[in-house]
Amino acid sequence: MTDDSLHIGGGGDLPGFHSLLGYRQVFWEENEAVIELELQPHHLNLGGVIHGGVLTSLLDIALAEAGTYCPYPGRMRKAITLSLTTTFTGQCSGGTIRVTGRKRAGGTRIFNSSGEVHDDQGNLLAIAEGTFRIRSGSEKPEGVPI
Repeated sequence: MTDDSLHIGGGGDLPGFHSLLGYRQVFWEENEAVIELELQPHHLNLGGVIHGGVLTSLLDIALAEAGTYCPYPGRMRKAITLSLTTTFTGQCSGGTIRVTGRKRAGGTRIFNSSGEVHDDQGNLLAIAEGTFRIRSGSEKPEGVPI
């Protein structure tokens, strides 16, 4: 599913912390999710480059989404992060960054994903690997009502 207006839950404003980050969903299907963020001053650290917490948060979201795609409108699948390892490989202070998450393995409740963040020049900014647990009720493709 590719759509520049995708949001968690199938439309509308992003909830809670997601809204503070201000990313947009650009691609989401089974086993892969892509989000983008246009960097703003509040995304930068005191050194004037993107804050590692912003990168880690976006990776956490994209990696979890990679294992929780739900094709049913008005429904969603949920997961919690069990572990997340992030390695920072570059920095930037402006433009748009792209975060890609891919599910690599998993069973009915636990899955593993990996992901990367690139700036709009294609430079690698960070990589991550995570382990996630599907929340109760979200095991099946139809997930739970929003």
